[in-house]
Amino acid sequence: MLLASRRCRSDRSASAWVWKFSVSVIRFMSGLFRGARPAWPLAQIVWSRPENMSGINKAKAGQFRPRRRTPVPRVAAMLRRTASLSCLLLAGLCAQAQTVPSTVLDPALIERVRQLAEAAARATAPPGTRVAVEIGTLDARLRLAPCQQVQPYLPPGMSAWGRTRLGLRCTDGTARWNVTLPVRVAVYGRALVANAPLPAGVNLSQEHLAMADIDIAAEPGAVFTDAAQVLGRTLARPLAASEALRAPALKSRQWFAAGETVQV
Repeated sequence: MLLASRRCRSDRSASAWVWKFSVSVIRFMSGLFRGARPAWPLAQIVWSRPENMSGINKAKAGQFRPRRRTPVPRVAAMLRRTASLSCLLLAGLCAQAQTVPSTVLDPALIERVRQLAEAAARATAPPGTRVAVEIGTLDARLRLAPCQQVQPYLPPGMSAWGRTRLGLRCTDGTARWNVTLPVRVAVYGRALVANAPLPAGVNLSQEHLAMADIDIAAEPGAVFTDAAQVLGRTLARPLAASEALRAPALKSRQWFAAGETVQV
């Protein structure tokens, strides 16, 4: 009898435990489907899913701490910084202006260069011609020391006509530099030109030629002012209309007139 009573109580305890476990499981599953947080310790793992983290890690405040904002400087501080930068920039520009002199020529020096070029061209130009000088500029890459006295000159062997160069030397300065300046010297006068386009091999006659104002210094080679000097001569190359007739455009002669000067 006692044994049967104990077995009955044991069966009731087991049934009660099974019933409680079943109820707990049902509540847990119901909470999952309803979206409620279960009260079990397992919820710390299942429901601990902060943004950008896996479900098995805990949130770390150091990784998701708000970014620290830089304080906005005040207007007065910004003005002081701007003024300081402006002063430094101005000082740098002044220092550069002192160490790198300008290559722009003084107007008085330009006039002296013009007079020198005109004088050199007139010394060899035919009578009745007109000389015009066009002065160029120095190379912008040059870095010339300051000079109190600059002397222009015609370098030896340099032509006084056409596109040429004149020298500039410093005679009074911290450094005695010497550079060349490009110039263009035009010598205008009357000379023979082609009256129409002429092919090579043409024997020149009076109707092939005309007189016109040209730049004698535009190309190398002597020009002609008297048609008698070239009549009967043969062209070595073609001539365009209004192109000046120059000595290199004529074939060499095989005969010479009596009393004519010949260079051997």
